[in-house]
Amino acid sequence: MIPITIITGFLGSGKTTLILNLISQLPKTYKLALLKNEFGDVAVDSQLAASNAISGVQELLNGCICCNLVGQLCDALETLATDITPDRIVIETSGSAFPATLAMEVNRLSQSTGKYVLDGVMSVIDVENWKGYEDTSYTAKMQAKYTDLIVLNKWELVSERRLEDVEDAVLALEVDPPIPRTKSDKGWVNKDIIFGLDAKLAKSIGAKSEHHHDHEHSSEVEVLNVTLTSNGNTASVDLGKLEKLLQEPTKDVIYRIKGVLYSSTTPKSSDQSTTSTLEVTGGRARYILNWAFGRWTFTQVPPPSTGEEPELRLTVITARYESNQFQKLIESSGFLALEGGTEGKLTIQRVA
Repeated sequence: MIPITIITGFLGSGKTTLILNLISQLPKTYKLALLKNEFGDVAVDSQLAASNAISGVQELLNGCICCNLVGQLCDALETLATDITPDRIVIETSGSAFPATLAMEVNRLSQSTGKYVLDGVMSVIDVENWKGYEDTSYTAKMQAKYTDLIVLNKWELVSERRLEDVEDAVLALEVDPPIPRTKSDKGWVNKDIIFGLDAKLAKSIGAKSEHHHDHEHSSEVEVLNVTLTSNGNTASVDLGKLEKLLQEPTKDVIYRIKGVLYSSTTPKSSDQSTTSTLEVTGGRARYILNWAFGRWTFTQVPPPSTGEEPELRLTVITARYESNQFQKLIESSGFLALEGGTEGKLTIQRVA
């Protein structure tokens, strides 16, 4: 299935800059497609289309994709999926602070076609000009629950008091748990927060340079690399214990958990669905795990053509100052273990 990332926010909030900065962090062979409903900024469209990492751009003009253009979404996604065969589709939309309708439509298409999976919903806020949510009703709060992450943009241009006022306005929605938020660095946000792990990105798993942290940018997150290996024997991860770990964190503390694991049984995603379409070899299969803001999916992928790899390898992305607590939870809970009581070696390293 093609992962879909929704990036929403009002005109001028900085969504396009954020997307361009994400592109520069992706592998050169990565095929990213863009679906947008911007109102005809030709210069920006040309810049995006000229990028090596943008394989195709579809535009839905003269309306809000969250409202009257939802009916066209299926056709636009089908065009991108057929013509481009992208590794990921980014939907960039303006005009609505609460993209619940769009998120629900993507989920509906995911279930009806089996071609897509909603990876995350991000809302970009222009701290300099944002007036706060006009609607703080119960309906607005329910809509806001579809927002996985708020990116505070252009905060460098305002006073500390103004930044605090904007954060207070976000908290005024009283969504439980609170919507996670992170500050951009002049429009730059680490791709590991915005994008989950997909088949193309998973191919680089195992390299020592797996986590690339750009030290030119201040980080709003902390990153743990976790590995679980057997002592020379082929083994599988204990899925029952792993599921307990996936149920543990709240989305305002942990942003992403992603990685690759081996299992002797077919794991279930958080919606209880399963995807296992490839041949199983050696009594176990290889899966990509994507945990994002309280939801998770497992996707079966082929084993690597050469070399061995750990039974489990995870990257955990936490809010600032939260990685130590989550590391202690992993170490003390026993939630990461091998099946049948097989002894394994657990290694946790903070890399950012």
